[in-house]
Amino acid sequence: MNQRIAISSGDFNGIGPEVVLKTLQANTLDGITPIILSNSSVIDSYADTLSSDVSYHRIRSIDQAEEGTTNLLESYGDEDVVVSPGAFTKQSGRCAMLAVEKGIELCKSQQADALVTAPISKEAVNLAGYHIPGHTEFLAEKTGINDFMMMLVHDKLRVGLVTVHIPIAEVPKHISENTVKKYVAIMNKTLQRDFNISSPNIAVLGLNPHAGDGGIIGSEEQEVIRPALEQLKAEGMNVSGPQPADGFFGNRKYEQCDGILAMYHDQGLIPFKTLSFGAGVNFTAGLPIIRTSPDHGTAFDIAGQDKANPSSFNEAFNLAIQLADNRKSETIKQ
Repeated sequence: MNQRIAISSGDFNGIGPEVVLKTLQANTLDGITPIILSNSSVIDSYADTLSSDVSYHRIRSIDQAEEGTTNLLESYGDEDVVVSPGAFTKQSGRCAMLAVEKGIELCKSQQADALVTAPISKEAVNLAGYHIPGHTEFLAEKTGINDFMMMLVHDKLRVGLVTVHIPIAEVPKHISENTVKKYVAIMNKTLQRDFNISSPNIAVLGLNPHAGDGGIIGSEEQEVIRPALEQLKAEGMNVSGPQPADGFFGNRKYEQCDGILAMYHDQGLIPFKTLSFGAGVNFTAGLPIIRTSPDHGTAFDIAGQDKANPSSFNEAFNLAIQLADNRKSETIKQ
């Protein structure tokens, strides 16, 4: 079955357009219809820096899309775009968010099966009047979802986060029995629905070194995390922990589970990025639409120089296709 994959090209002064084009060059489009959400002058500008020819079908409405080929949907309105690789500008921030909004609209209306987002600049986005922490929170707001989770994916390594972009000093205040139960439940449902794993095995990391060492190095494991996990086990979930994070990754226990729930950003992302070798994917779990993105930023320092590595974006593109297939198969079963 044909999959329409919407692709926002991110901040056009970063490496987004380049990794999008390199990814589409590297993939056959058998049964796939990419819809680039950008602007022809942006795409042409970056295509000129690449060694391979890039062709696309330019459209102003999704109804004009040609199946099985790359389409470019003009998504910036009447903007007279000024491309300045390496600079963050109000215009690039505004255009990046216009493309994301278009992608959300296409997915919500089922005119696209998934959305892949190239990196945005938070500074540029805020200059443009979008006061948001990032893509994830914006996607949740626009799809009317309160319970969602950032999940990093590389092959069978899947790491979800209880807390994301908050100071370390604030993390313990956000760890409660309810939050642990909520995020395990989101991960469990996502692994079943999107990754086609009928009975996921989920490992939950402790908050403190050595998972608290029986209460000697902190009490959160004994008072909060363990009771939450016992309740989830009683409900039939296949969940273990709290696991000491260093030993868990050091002893390669991550190879024995389907999902890992980390308590805070660096606890999960440092080992994930080390193990994924630059090919990790950011997936927003819990949304009614499928959204993936690369696990890197705009890389303004190398923008427009044909130096960007498309590995992570390529993985994000292919994961979006896989998840869209899984969701369609699940819908057919029901």
